[in-house]
Amino acid sequence: MQFLQDNWMLVALAVVSGAMLAWSFIGGKLSGVEQADTLKATRLYNDDALVLDVREDKEFAAGHIPKAKHIPLGQLAGRIKELEKFKTKPILVTCRSGQRSARACGMLKKAGFETVYNQAGGIIAWERANLPVTQK
Repeated sequence: MQFLQDNWMLVALAVVSGAMLAWSFIGGKLSGVEQADTLKATRLYNDDALVLDVREDKEFAAGHIPKAKHIPLGQLAGRIKELEKFKTKPILVTCRSGQRSARACGMLKKAGFETVYNQAGGIIAWERANLPVTQK
């Protein structure tokens, strides 16, 4: 008990960091957005899921997943109607590292899209797995 009183800041830090770690696992499940690792992303790509790239124009032009549809995250709310025909189809959302795509997945789920996957690790993970990237 004396240890806890003497080191209450360390205990509080441990509790907060543990809660943040738990939220990273639970938060995605509660939102209904599934994480797709590189293997799952490849399967979705091969099964003709829509690949939605939400990076900025320059990032997309530097290299993207072949056949990816490009809508920057900042424009997604205004352009979401372009995706209406994909509401019942799987959508793999990607960005550079998986952070912006996670926000885009939340927007899509709120708009009624049924099957949305966040590409874990984004295009960085895709490239590290030596998967195809194009600039066309």
